[in-house]
Amino acid sequence: MILLAIDLQKGLIDEELYNCEEFIKNMKRLLEEARKRNVEVIYIQHDDGLDSGMSAGDEDFEIYEELAPLSGEKVFVKKVNSCFSNKDLGRYLEEKGENEVIIAGLQTNYCIDASIKSAFDRGYHVIVPKGCNSTFDNDYMDGETTYRYYNEDIWPGRFADCVEIDDVFD
Repeated sequence: MILLAIDLQKGLIDEELYNCEEFIKNMKRLLEEARKRNVEVIYIQHDDGLDSGMSAGDEDFEIYEELAPLSGEKVFVKKVNSCFSNKDLGRYLEEKGENEVIIAGLQTNYCIDASIKSAFDRGYHVIVPKGCNSTFDNDYMDGETTYRYYNEDIWPGRFADCVEIDDVFD
């Protein structure tokens, strides 16, 4: 089992994020519990490219302080939605022989959805902890509706087990 902590970056974590305070609290709890149980935590950062404001060297690219990796935890960078677009991550997971991943982070309807479906397509058992992904309002749905649509309708029973944080490591 490996925890993939996706796009926990300063440019994405702000008060406009659906349920922002609760999301941060849940992510802290998930990270703490994973580390306590010796579950490897791997961070993935999204790089939107030069002059985007969200690229290496930009403040918004940096991982949010309260959720930052500990010394020795791996960090991979991706340039498109799915974390599996980074071939080094895929090779690393393959070498580890893990077949179960916990996917958490931002944003529900972009990088989290793409990563969950990519992991599923690669044969991983995917676990999505409730309250450990979030997104913003968009032109079609508010953040809460978007969150609920994916976590309660799209992923469960198809692509992932969406479970309470207390049940992630059981």
